[in-house]
Amino acid sequence: MDAVSLYSIKKHTKLYNRFPSLRAFRTSDCRQAGWLVYGTDLSAGFLDDLAFLTGDYVAPITGWTVGPYDVLLMRGELSPEIVALCDAWGFDCSLLDNIPNLNEPGLAVFDMDSTAIQIECIDEIAKLAGVGEKVSEVTERAMRGELDFEASLRERVATLKGTDVAVLEQVRDSIPYMPGMKRLTATLQARGWKVAIASGGFTWFSDKLKQDLSLAYAESNQLVIENGKLTGEVAGTIVDAQRKADILRDLAESYDLTPAHTLAVGDGANDLTMMSAAGLGIAYHAKPKVQASAQVAIKHADLGGVACVLSASLLPQRLGW
Repeated sequence: MDAVSLYSIKKHTKLYNRFPSLRAFRTSDCRQAGWLVYGTDLSAGFLDDLAFLTGDYVAPITGWTVGPYDVLLMRGELSPEIVALCDAWGFDCSLLDNIPNLNEPGLAVFDMDSTAIQIECIDEIAKLAGVGEKVSEVTERAMRGELDFEASLRERVATLKGTDVAVLEQVRDSIPYMPGMKRLTATLQARGWKVAIASGGFTWFSDKLKQDLSLAYAESNQLVIENGKLTGEVAGTIVDAQRKADILRDLAESYDLTPAHTLAVGDGANDLTMMSAAGLGIAYHAKPKVQASAQVAIKHADLGGVACVLSASLLPQRLGW
């Protein structure tokens, strides 16, 4: 992977100026911590509004920055009212449970389409093949969990029969990475983590991510091609929800990692099993069903939000800043 700047995790004067109470931080105060809030340009006024509107005691214990993001460790409980207000103001928040230690070896497994990259590759292929509307509707329903994933995938691929391989090349050569993906991957790798892709998409694209990002592993579905054209079929076993979870478990075992040292990030219903298998499952700009089921839901930050959540694991050692 080409040189990419890492997410710096550090104490920052600007936070202490905005939140003077942070200067009184003692490590023992962490016992009162209940949740994190993170975003760009957090303000004391925002916390005052939270306290006024909820009637809760809303006070930061300590804070730090992760790249462009401000992160505050908060006292007390994370109530549904606080979650709703943070969401309305464009900030993310999360509990502190089951966060893997960023200073120990770990494994992060990402979904590909609409998680590691900004597109659904099959929808882009379908648009260029002239069947975009039909395919994208099925994709959306499948990601919401309304359709059986394998059946819906085979149905969508069948509509692509006869599509020239040049269309795949066109989509592959212009893949837009999700903001923060390259930087997050480099940050995790620099800390000794393995990063992988487990995707219900296609090898044409996951192989490119594996090469571009120097990933430890990538697995997805293989399109059948004959005479330079798609046959409308998928070779071998489909990478479905269960297979994604198996990939995570198998990789963790091969790297001698316990589930507590694993992370899964996805956006669709077919990611939930993998997210449940991981020590920490993060829903990233996900479908409502996935947000409701995940341990952590990132709705506003880019993938740097994953680094914000993981950064809380550094507090006991006070390392990294």
